[in-house]
Amino acid sequence: MFPILETERLILREITKDDAKGIFACFSNENVTRYYGQETIKNIEQAEKFVEFFSRNYNEKRGIRWGIERKGIKGIVGTIGFNSWFAKHKRAEVGYEIHPDQWRKGYAAEAISKVLSFGFDVMDLSRIGAVVFIDNEASKNLLTKIGFQKEGILKEYMYQNGVAHDTYVYSLLKKNK
Repeated sequence: MFPILETERLILREITKDDAKGIFACFSNENVTRYYGQETIKNIEQAEKFVEFFSRNYNEKRGIRWGIERKGIKGIVGTIGFNSWFAKHKRAEVGYEIHPDQWRKGYAAEAISKVLSFGFDVMDLSRIGAVVFIDNEASKNLLTKIGFQKEGILKEYMYQNGVAHDTYVYSLLKKNK
């Protein structure tokens, strides 16, 4: 059973086929994909493939991705979750995106705080990492604000539109939260 998480203003829930439109709204927006390591999608079929990918990752215990929905308002405004989940090694990487219409409202911070607690307390992770494009000031600031430590630079780690980009790697350890 997929876990549903709740915050003061948000419900973090399973992403379904009905969310393809919300996925498309995010991942077809170049302001969202600019620092994502993912090309901007062009059609709803590509969004449907994202939904299938998130579901497959969860079923195969490689990750978990929640749709971010505002309480009382149908439809997701973004996603958040863990990629590269290795239960044996008690680690995963957090990733998230919010549609630009909802930026600077505190939704990302609210969602990530809940997801981190779930990762440490329920999934029994000891380390949560994050990989961030060097130019992504908003994510760097958010991660630092909630306690992540910058560990270093990963050279040419992500490709975006055929161009290699350096990224920072951040971590938050359970013992330091």
